[in-house]
Amino acid sequence: MKRNIIYAVLFLLYLVCAIPAAAQQEIALLSRDCDPGLQKGLEYCLTSLKLDTAAARKSLSIALVDITNPATPRHAYINPNEMMYAASLPKIAILLGAFERIAEGGMTLNAETQNKLDRMIRNSSNRAATEMLNRVGKSYLADLLQSPRYRLYDKEKNGGLWVGKEYSKNRVWKRDPLHNLSHGATALQVARFYYMLQTGQLVSPELSRKMKTILADPAIEHKFVKGLKAVHPDSRIYRKSGTWRQYHSDSAIIEHDDRRYIAVALAKSPNGGKWLRDLIVAMDDLIFKPVVTVIN
Repeated sequence: MKRNIIYAVLFLLYLVCAIPAAAQQEIALLSRDCDPGLQKGLEYCLTSLKLDTAAARKSLSIALVDITNPATPRHAYINPNEMMYAASLPKIAILLGAFERIAEGGMTLNAETQNKLDRMIRNSSNRAATEMLNRVGKSYLADLLQSPRYRLYDKEKNGGLWVGKEYSKNRVWKRDPLHNLSHGATALQVARFYYMLQTGQLVSPELSRKMKTILADPAIEHKFVKGLKAVHPDSRIYRKSGTWRQYHSDSAIIEHDDRRYIAVALAKSPNGGKWLRDLIVAMDDLIFKPVVTVIN
């Protein structure tokens, strides 16, 4: 009997030790409560920018995650599970699908493929995105986003990243199951994408690093990029944005002055581009301010 108990204890210890540190970090990002000081600061930013009404109407959703120490991320959210049309932002999902195919041996990261991935992300080329989506496979990508490994589209969290249509005039292949969107996202799941990217959980640590380099050096300088470059021109920005009519989105890992954080914002307004440009400056300032103490 004692021997069986010992074996059971050893087996449980094995299971605990077998969980990679990065996986534990992902669990922490999803399960921990928001950092009280960061959350209070983000809410104050919205009030000072007169965006609190837009947030209350759910026309604005935000995720802000300080990953300077990725093992203990600090995060704050506004409408994190609000599914919105995200235009070109979900091209990051196609990037993930391409690297999964590369890891499986079904696609080669040669000069041509590298060039198309660069143009899809940095220049937001619709032609390159459509070609890469078809090479990855629409059904393959939809299954990958909903897979237990990634859960980047999670019905229990109101959706997430979704690519149900080519970036062309062709008809929609499949709209997302919950909201009928062709290209959708939630701030939470986009933040998870970048968190897993930074911690080497997308495909593999080596391929996560290669994916991150493709997100560097954005060629379109608006929204987050325009706002940050005005105040911190030395910032390193790994980013993908989206724009279609009144829908504006931006997402990035931002690094400067020994700090690193994830910022995601999705907006529905003709003024959304300006909202995001002003927001990133306020959020960047918030990351570098001392933590606000909240007393209940």
